[in-house]
This record gives sequence, C-alpha cells and structure tokens, in this order.
Amino acid sequence: MTQGVSRRRFLAGAAVLGAGVGASALLAGCGGGAGSDGSLQVSNWTSYIDPGAVRRFERDTGIRVTYTEDINDNNEWFAKNRAVLARQGWIGRDSVVLDDWIANRLINRLDWAEPMRADRLSNRGNLLPELANPPHDPERRFSLPWQVGLTGIAYNRSITGREIRTFDEFLAIDGTTAVLTEMRDTVGLVMRATGADVTRPSAAAAEPAFTELERAVADGRIDAFTGNDYVNDLATGNLAAAFAWSGDVAQITRDNPDVRFVLPESGGLIWSDNHIIPKGARRPAAATEWIDWFYDPTNAARLTAYVQYISPVQGVAEELTRLGGAAARLVDDPLVVPTPDLLAEVAAFGILSEEDADTLDARFAALAGA
Repeated sequence: MTQGVSRRRFLAGAAVLGAGVGASALLAGCGGGAGSDGSLQVSNWTSYIDPGAVRRFERDTGIRVTYTEDINDNNEWFAKNRAVLARQGWIGRDSVVLDDWIANRLINRLDWAEPMRADRLSNRGNLLPELANPPHDPERRFSLPWQVGLTGIAYNRSITGREIRTFDEFLAIDGTTAVLTEMRDTVGLVMRATGADVTRPSAAAAEPAFTELERAVADGRIDAFTGNDYVNDLATGNLAAAFAWSGDVAQITRDNPDVRFVLPESGGLIWSDNHIIPKGARRPAAATEWIDWFYDPTNAARLTAYVQYISPVQGVAEELTRLGGAAARLVDDPLVVPTPDLLAEVAAFGILSEEDADTLDARFAALAGA
C-alpha cells in the first residue's frame, strides 16, 4: 500500500493566474522556523496559495512573512509539534492550516490554540453564514476556514469504459483503485454508502463501513491507500479510479476530460481547512491580519482561481467574473461555486468522541498499512 503526501499538492504549472509570479516570496524562508528576523511565520500545505499573494500581503500591511509549505499530513504535523505545544512553547509558527477534526483537538481537547484578535478582523463579516458556527468553534474565536472542499470519486473514463456513480461500481472496476489515507474521508464516504449518518459519527456507526473496507482490501478490490498522487496516476492511466478531493481533480480534468470527479449517489463529504494560531505564537495580531486579508473578496477570488477549491468568502463569484478569462469560467463550475443542489448531496463528518477517534484511527492505520 502506498502512502501519499497531501490533498493540496497540485500539478506543476497548474495556476490560472500567472504561474511563477511571486515565486521568490512564496518560498522565502523555507525552513526558517525560528523567526529570528521578526517576520510572521506561516505554515501551509503545498501549493495552497496563489503566487504573488505573500508579496501583495506584505505590500498592503507592512508585515513581513516567512511562508513555509511544510504541512503534509495532519497526524504528522501533530506528532511533530505536540511535545512543544504541551509545555506551552512556541513551535516556530504563528499561523497553521489544519483540518476540522484536528482544529477541534487543538481548540477543545487540548487548549493549544490562541484566539484571534477581534480588532484585526475587519473582513470577518464576509464569512459564508453556513460556515459561521461549526461544532469545533461555534463562535469562530479560534479559527477561520482557509478553503472548503468535497470528497468523492474520481475516475478515468478511458479505463473504466463507463461512468462511476456508486461505491459498488467503484469496487467492481476492472483496474487499479485507491482510497485516501485520511481516515475521515475514506471511512466517511463508505459510511454514506452504508446509510450511516456521518454528521453524528461513532465507532459503532462506522462498523459496517470498516467491514466493507476490510473485505474489499482482502479481496484485492482496493489496491492502494494514497494521498494526492492519485491525480497524476489517474491522468497517466496508472489508476482507474480513486477516492478524491474536488480541487485536486479540477486541475487535471481541464487538461484531460477523461478524468472526472463525481459525488456518489449515496452522497459525498464536505470539509474545510482552518487557519489556526497555535498556542505560544509570537505574533497573534499579525497572524489575525494574515487570515483577514484573505477574507477581502478580491484577494479570496485570486486564491480560489489558483487552488480551485470552494471559497469560504462571500462575493468571490462576482470577483472571479471581474478577473475574466479562466477565472471567470470557474463561476459556472459547481465544484468551485457550488449550487444548492450540489450542497444537498454532501455532509460534513462530525466530531468523534476522544475514545472513538483513537479507536478508529488505530483501526484505519492497521488497515492502510496492511
């Protein structure tokens, strides 16, 4: 079984807006976590920001930024930083971007997140109302979404020879298949296929999904557990189908229409990645200004045009239209600007109890490493 890198590592040169613009700013200070130069220290996933954004932020705010693309996996990030956070030390970062479930762990289970500075959030009102009161942070004191994405099935029509609409059809493919290394994405998608309510997850509710997955792995109907490398493998024909994230597949579908993304008939998943200020951050006010800057619709639209995930910011569709060209065409893509019908097909994986989370994580790790 192969282990992937992250959901946000995109194909080289996939930018809609001027590939390579601002590359020096984007990569400035990689590995410079000590922050001895007094700059704002930001960690994010690979290729999860538009080129030139760091430079424009510095110009608009006067705040210097050391931007590092060093988050590859939520569990890996936690394992790397937990010892320092536990003793209330500084991990060398003032802003990080992490999934909902680990945001809940930092905010509620461990008290390892700093509140944002309310007086630096002039654009907070642009947050989509649907994202304003999540279970992990009901008042949005500690987190704001960076981007929102969907989990479904991607497949290469030239290999499958037909459309894929259900989990059973996915398992019946005569070709190599893969599911995701993120437990909540893979188990959640199969839970929906079994009729379970992913918004109220538990170990008991996930049992039928684990049974299906374990049987499929044993029978060879699932060949791999993978990160974003499914994207290139789908394009080159090394994979027939995979559990996938919408923004990743959007990049390659425009170059290879045989690769398609679909929400299963049983339903897909919706999730968000969150800006969080970790405990002990040295520049929490500047970190708040950082996320607030991206909540200006113009800046948010440039980010969306590059990463092609769903923006959490109101007014982005109008700004994409103003940008014109390929950016404007994204307004008609429901995977970027979702319609009510599409949103009715997805659900967010809810918060697991601490005991159930540990149980399911351990069971999934054993399955993925088989």
